[in-house]
Amino acid sequence: MARQGVVTGCSRGIGRALVEAFQERGIPVAGCARSSNAVAELGPDPRFRPLDVCDGDGLEDWVRDLEADQFEADLIIANAGMLNVRAPFWKVSNKEFSDVVDVNVKGVFQTLKAFTPGMIERGRGTLVALSSGWGRSTSPEVAPYCASKSAIEGLMGSIAQELPSGLAAVALSPGVVHTEMLKRAFGEKDASMAVEPSDWGREAVEFLLSLGPENSGSSLSFQR
Repeated sequence: MARQGVVTGCSRGIGRALVEAFQERGIPVAGCARSSNAVAELGPDPRFRPLDVCDGDGLEDWVRDLEADQFEADLIIANAGMLNVRAPFWKVSNKEFSDVVDVNVKGVFQTLKAFTPGMIERGRGTLVALSSGWGRSTSPEVAPYCASKSAIEGLMGSIAQELPSGLAAVALSPGVVHTEMLKRAFGEKDASMAVEPSDWGREAVEFLLSLGPENSGSSLSFQR
């Protein structure tokens, strides 16, 4: 059966690269992001909708609208994320810590919660949440981000144990990709040495499409 994918945080970087790679291959894809102008460039609503992944009700409305449009997702890529401004943890504001956790953890939870019931009903589908090397190791001045991505590792491992046969949950580290987030983390000079999102996306799509129940519960990496 033909695949249908969903990418959150699709307005730029890895998310946009994945959407464009799916489109190049003729694979139906939907996406959301907070930037209404960038989302509109990718396609019309409801396939592409300005939406914050922290808005659980909005996500559920979007799923209903997609299904009414004959779009039944079976590959969910929870990509939306944010990085704190690098600083010792005691200098990170409470709001910034909360914002990172809201997007990187709660946003993934809300996204997967919205799409999973339909996938269970159809008996197939793969949930992928973008993790990070900083979810499996640590560095200074990015404590909120490390904490959030470590949480994703635990979240996806637990979800994998709950899903019925035919479904899968995977935590995926994308490796090092030249994105705005990477520039914020390491500076433009070092970040520019990484693979470009468009090149990463074209090869990552093939890898993502190959994921299935045999991979459920895994912490995987894709490094071009």
